[in-house]
Amino acid sequence: MEVKKLSISWQFLIVLVLILQILSALDFDPYRVLGVSRTASQADIKKAYKKLAREWHPDKNRDPGAADKFIQISKAYEILSNEEKRSNYDHYGEAGENQGYEQQQREYRFRHFHENFYFDESFFHFPFNSERRDSIDEKYLLHFSHYVNEVVPDSFKKPYLIKITSDWCFSCIHIEPIWKEVVQELEGLGVGIGVVHAGYERRLAHHLGAHSTPSILGIVNGKVSFFHNAVVRENLRQFVESLLPGNLVEKVTNKNYVRFLSGWQQENKPRVLLFDQGPSVPLLYKLTAFAYKDYLSFGYVYVGVRGAEEMTRKFNINVYVSTILVFKEHINKPADVLQARGLKKQVVDDFITQNKYLLAARLTSQKLFHELCPVKRSHRQRKYCVVLLTPEATKLSKPFEAFLSFALANTQDTVRFTHVYSSRQQEFASTLLPHSEAFQGKSAVSILERRNTAGRVVYRTLEDPWTGSEGDKFVLLGFLDQLRKDPGLLVSEAVLPDLTDELAPVFLLRWLYSASEYLSDCWETMLHNNWREMMPLLSLIFSALFILFGTVIVQAFSDSNDERESHPPEKEEVPEKAGKTEPSFTKESSSKIPKKGFVEVTELTDVTYTSNLVRLRPGHMNVVLILSNSTRSVLLQKFAFEVYTFTGSSCLHFSFLSLDKHREWLEYLLEFAQDAAPIPNQYDKHFMERDYTGYVLALNGHKKYFCLFKPQKTVEEEEAMGSCGDLDASLHLGEARGKPSGGPGPRPVKGKLSKLSLWMERLLEGSLQRFYIPSWPELD
Repeated sequence: MEVKKLSISWQFLIVLVLILQILSALDFDPYRVLGVSRTASQADIKKAYKKLAREWHPDKNRDPGAADKFIQISKAYEILSNEEKRSNYDHYGEAGENQGYEQQQREYRFRHFHENFYFDESFFHFPFNSERRDSIDEKYLLHFSHYVNEVVPDSFKKPYLIKITSDWCFSCIHIEPIWKEVVQELEGLGVGIGVVHAGYERRLAHHLGAHSTPSILGIVNGKVSFFHNAVVRENLRQFVESLLPGNLVEKVTNKNYVRFLSGWQQENKPRVLLFDQGPSVPLLYKLTAFAYKDYLSFGYVYVGVRGAEEMTRKFNINVYVSTILVFKEHINKPADVLQARGLKKQVVDDFITQNKYLLAARLTSQKLFHELCPVKRSHRQRKYCVVLLTPEATKLSKPFEAFLSFALANTQDTVRFTHVYSSRQQEFASTLLPHSEAFQGKSAVSILERRNTAGRVVYRTLEDPWTGSEGDKFVLLGFLDQLRKDPGLLVSEAVLPDLTDELAPVFLLRWLYSASEYLSDCWETMLHNNWREMMPLLSLIFSALFILFGTVIVQAFSDSNDERESHPPEKEEVPEKAGKTEPSFTKESSSKIPKKGFVEVTELTDVTYTSNLVRLRPGHMNVVLILSNSTRSVLLQKFAFEVYTFTGSSCLHFSFLSLDKHREWLEYLLEFAQDAAPIPNQYDKHFMERDYTGYVLALNGHKKYFCLFKPQKTVEEEEAMGSCGDLDASLHLGEARGKPSGGPGPRPVKGKLSKLSLWMERLLEGSLQRFYIPSWPELD
């Protein structure tokens, strides 16, 4: 009995050790440490290691945990840079050389421990062993972040074929041999491959719309399309081909090859022609055309038909070998040739990359300008851009042809030749051209070097216009030779404006393209997808119908209300006519729109105080009018009249403050402007009678200062003050205001703001005196 207990305890100890080993292996993940995916190449791993090693090196990073982090980074790179250790880690979770033996020992112990309950999967002939079945798909596994950050952006350059699989999926096992064969073929052509395990990546599977396994889908330009045919090699190949746009490659014959090759001037792209014996365009060529569609235009010539003899004879084509020709500005002679029996993807990519741009490409967008004229990285990586500023012409002009011949004879790695149509890029051309009548309507050559991405360049424009003569070529050649020795010859500096995109489609065409794509998606959804996948579309349709009918109903009710208000009683017209002769204002008149337009003026209260002043955005100011209940309607209309011309500025806000409610707040603020408005002693008998109506404060909440406008004195105020020049005489204005005979009417009150518009102009100029305060007081 004791022996049996001892055996059980030893078995429990062994299981505990195995669990601890597994947990320790899970704790250290080299992929997570370096921040790369399990399908990362050695170049990506090395790049990530160098970046992290520079960041976490103990000599450069003062973080207390930098040393431990650096050790983890080194250990992770040691594992992943060695293919054998990386394979051991992927299979066994550890990278030691004896992991295969240890794994076998653990399996043996586990079987020995469960010898009474052990069964082998092969007994039932169910090949569900993950190590055996998933080894094919392991390097193609996708995670949600990897899909969003890498696959979707990369799908604009190449299509992706993705398989959705899961455990205990019998159909997944049946299609596995075909999938493996298709993957080997399409991956060599440049198709991206991905595998999503629906059991572990449910979020990604749901995002892709895959609700069953196995599912096969394709992604092009971020758009997901499902495969609905039988899983055979030819169907999958046709499915990938159908994902690509139909206008990638143009069929070229003797009838249209001149038009095709001459299109370089309009599209600003080199032309590529493939001569092959097949009647259909090879998939490799279509994939290449899709990857480089933004840089080149592709055509295909079937040499087996009669319509190709003229081209094959003119360009000396060997019809028994696949031949690719690249044409640039000269359509009668190819700029580069590639011939091979069975084209390989890497060879074609290298050939196309070397011929992505024209000899003297036209700068039609800011993106192309960045690619052709990169920013200087160091003194050894200087890139000069020779720009021909020329008027637009339907045919090649003599100056442009001379510029082309010069570029062809002086091709260098450090110099790039480009040209710009002055009429289409006027701001760009005017920055480089000297302000002289000698260059108007003529061509000019500028040599520039970009210093940063913000548009700063150093440049020099040749003194004389470019005519294309031998003398002009000699001058340009001499300047380029001197520039290699002395980069300081570029003496002028400027900030170039961004180029307008000349080849961008107009809004109507973009809208039509988007609408057609959306309709095609809807049609495919209705044909193939289930109701669960159609719910977003149906929800959108019903929402649009609800909004449409709701708008019609609301409009109908609003029209009936407008008809009622358009026929007011005749009794209300009498006060309006009387108001024309005598300026009387009721309570409602204070909120009416002034004649010159609408000005939004809000009251500054304890509710709006924080948003309108204390937390006002930097650069914004709040212009506050001080008024009382008795002068509210008159001053508001005059205030709106004076500031209306300044309402176009988005950094100005307009408010008013009630003097009857917030006199203490105003008195506190004016203590910091003693010269402008001296504050008497609080025991002065006239303290509560001081008249601040008509004062205007421009408050800068961010920088904590204000500017003060004092109202213009009226005739009644001057009479009340008499000839006394003492500032305290203004304290008696309340007594003068309180008399029935001398109380100021609406017209004198309006006069207080007669010079407010001039003050507002000085406010925008920044010439007013500023009164700074330590903090904004509370508005109780």
